[in-house]
Amino acid sequence: MDPPPVAKKVRELLYNAFMLEDHALHVYLLGGPDFIVGPEAPKELRNVAGVIKAVGVETAQRVITMRRRLREFIASIGGKVIHPVFGLPGGVAKGVSTEGLPLLRLLADDGLEFARFTLKIFRDIVVRNSGYLDIITSEGFTHRTYYMGLVDPEGKVNFYDGRIRVVDPQGKEYASFPARDYLDVIAEHVEPWTYVKFCYLRKIGWKGFADGPESGIYAVAPLARLNAANGMATPEAQQAFEEYVTAFGGRPVHHTLANHWARVIEMMQAAETIHRLANDPEITGTEIRTLPTATPTTGIGVVEAPRGTLLHHYETDERGIVTRANLIVATQNNAGRIAMSVDKAAKALIHGGNVNEGLLNKIEMAFRAYDPCNACATHAQGSTAGLTLRLRNSAGEIIREISW
Repeated sequence: MDPPPVAKKVRELLYNAFMLEDHALHVYLLGGPDFIVGPEAPKELRNVAGVIKAVGVETAQRVITMRRRLREFIASIGGKVIHPVFGLPGGVAKGVSTEGLPLLRLLADDGLEFARFTLKIFRDIVVRNSGYLDIITSEGFTHRTYYMGLVDPEGKVNFYDGRIRVVDPQGKEYASFPARDYLDVIAEHVEPWTYVKFCYLRKIGWKGFADGPESGIYAVAPLARLNAANGMATPEAQQAFEEYVTAFGGRPVHHTLANHWARVIEMMQAAETIHRLANDPEITGTEIRTLPTATPTTGIGVVEAPRGTLLHHYETDERGIVTRANLIVATQNNAGRIAMSVDKAAKALIHGGNVNEGLLNKIEMAFRAYDPCNACATHAQGSTAGLTLRLRNSAGEIIREISW
């Protein structure tokens, strides 16, 4: 069902609010401490306490307050922040009320200023630090892969709607397709040592953990979205995008740690989109759902999660009971590149027996930049379900085995 225009705008408004607050979580609290506090800072400071010490209590309070307000807005429309009861076939369960509009517009104003503030902090702390840029552009944190992201009709980054676009390591378009055709483009590979499946481009094939045009491994997430698109869909984000591309000498940008910069640019686009929609005269419209008139059997959808492209595929019987489901989440899409990133960073950084906390943290930075969610990427398949624990003695002999 095609939702009414108002419903689409409300959906996009809510989703960009989520994108802004979730990216802020990673920039300031999860991955950002690697740069805000420092790659080799003591582990007890590579957290929110260290961030507060580095940027000051006032800045920390601003971050926490903005995330709380954005989450409160999501809950006001979606019923709750986690797993909101909001999206319905053909529309949404609740729209934006006229009474709530002044508060929404104030949030939009403050959100835009917050995104500008975050971009300034990133410029001051990271971009202007030549040592940090040397780490970001080092070969140990660089892969030349394919990239995937959702784009609008003009080829600009879109989090909510559009076609899936894939570019090769040179930035040339490899594929552009609607969500319903994803199985023609994407395939999944299983390794015996993990419950996470590795996605690759079907026509190229699985060539192992290698990058380059002959390998089917690709990436999603902010870095990939900016590589797959022609640019950003909003003016200030586009300006920041151009600065980013110039700093790296053109595109595509292959440096894994550049994900952090790309994430801040996406925060700017999300904030500008919220501001535009909050001031759209149609946003308080009451026509928010087109009621379904038929019984579907297959549904395939795509959206850009903060961590990258997210595909859902469901098949149902005549009662609407799900008979088959296939989910390809962002961290699955990134799994091959994440494995390569950890391996390459370790080989580039470890020389001899001196493996200290700072060095180990730099290796961790290789996967933290993707903002991975290993829980949602964990998919058991067939006989791989279940676990076996083997206890060995000092000679390597199995002395006990427990399976469940």
